[in-house]
Amino acid sequence: MATSSSITLPSGLKIDQPTSLFYNASFHLPLDPTSTFPTVNPATGKEIVTLNEAKKEDVDLIVQAARKAYESDEWQDLSSTDRGKLLFKLADLVEEDKHIFAELESYDAGKTVASAILDVEEAIGVIRYYAGWADKIVGESHRMGPDKHGETLHEPLGVCAAILPFNYPLALACWKLAPALACGNVIVVLPSPETPLSVLYLAPYFEKAGFPASVYNVLPGKGMEAGAALSSHLDVDKISFTGSTATGRKIMEASAKSNLKSVTLELGGKSPAIVFDDAELDQAVKWTCLYGMFLNQSQVCSSTTRIYVQDGIYDAFVAAFKEATLSSIIVGSPNDESTFHGPLISKAQHTKVLDFIETGKKEGAKVLVGGEGAKEGEEGFYVQPTVFVDCEPEMTLMNEEIFGPVCCIAKFSTIEEVLRKANDTQYGLAAAVFTENIRTAHRMVRKLNAGMVFVNSSGDASLQLPFGGNKSSGFGRELGSYALHCYTQPKAVHWNLNQRV
Repeated sequence: MATSSSITLPSGLKIDQPTSLFYNASFHLPLDPTSTFPTVNPATGKEIVTLNEAKKEDVDLIVQAARKAYESDEWQDLSSTDRGKLLFKLADLVEEDKHIFAELESYDAGKTVASAILDVEEAIGVIRYYAGWADKIVGESHRMGPDKHGETLHEPLGVCAAILPFNYPLALACWKLAPALACGNVIVVLPSPETPLSVLYLAPYFEKAGFPASVYNVLPGKGMEAGAALSSHLDVDKISFTGSTATGRKIMEASAKSNLKSVTLELGGKSPAIVFDDAELDQAVKWTCLYGMFLNQSQVCSSTTRIYVQDGIYDAFVAAFKEATLSSIIVGSPNDESTFHGPLISKAQHTKVLDFIETGKKEGAKVLVGGEGAKEGEEGFYVQPTVFVDCEPEMTLMNEEIFGPVCCIAKFSTIEEVLRKANDTQYGLAAAVFTENIRTAHRMVRKLNAGMVFVNSSGDASLQLPFGGNKSSGFGRELGSYALHCYTQPKAVHWNLNQRV
């Protein structure tokens, strides 16, 4: 059986798409080659290609290969500067083919090609960012007296596993692999079974860049088997997971029951956006609608899906938000240049989101915009951007992460009231504040229980700043220098300079 398949992208470009496991610098069939699964184009509901599925026994093989690569002289003796050079080369190679990656990402994930290009550019940027960090990961030196010297070394963890969600496959893979490799680790990547193509397509670029074999490895598979096997594997030293809170808890449990491997979790969110009377109305509407809410079909963990608007501008904001949704959030084919909002990732997610919409209606929330799925006879997993008003705190829509284009707008009067409502959630990923009053902004930044707070913007994450949350949104951080702490461990070295003692 073949380990790749020729596919034709919507533009007509034909590529050789890898469909199997990648380790030891080549693609391999799993031990059971009859076990397969399809990946589906969300815009049509039709299969793109069939992939070989990795099982528990395959996880063992790939982890062994990764361990051998980590312990090899070829990787261990490589200087930090040379690790950085390899990452820079990788970024250059991906950039040469960024339009192929973008079109493949769009085809597999249902996002617009224009949006996918931005995602690929982010992936390239994050590789270069950590390439620059590779030779700057240093410890401390302490003189503790005439006869005592101490120092700390920041050492790699070893074999790291990255378990990915479906919404930003290539970008989030690079959020994890770039700092892991810059720190001297090796990595095993388990892409989402719904969007595995770009992560597999990336694999040969590591050999082209000059990386040793099995520094980068890919397991196409499913979380219930391959993900569980990685999480409980005794020879995996680190799990970095982005996904649901429920799965994050299972990974924590598996770590505790196995080798207490290091874990970083970036989980769900139900983030608030808070718009005060003195905010610039047009800017608040633009940020909360286009970027905070409906970006990437609202399949974004940090989406600000609960919008609280102070009573003095509530009516004006609601009217402007409705107009912006109807005029700017154009739903259509990912290949149409006018499209802002493509399909949801799968039939199951499509059904789930529509069920949430019906629940909102039954609980008394009022539909301002949308509230429907694709029209009868249309292909694809489309849901119209949906805005609810008259939302009460106890409603399901105000408490559950939907991961689809459904937001709630509610009214507030005082800072104390909105802080109580904003923090009344199990999650603590992100929050956004819109105000021209610097005192109000500082107070909100301090009091909001979230890992990230955006002031007069929403969703504009930066490579230089940490990304992650509090409470049930997880722990540990991606991006910035903070991510390096998640892929290294400090070693204290005590030097006794007085040998007579």
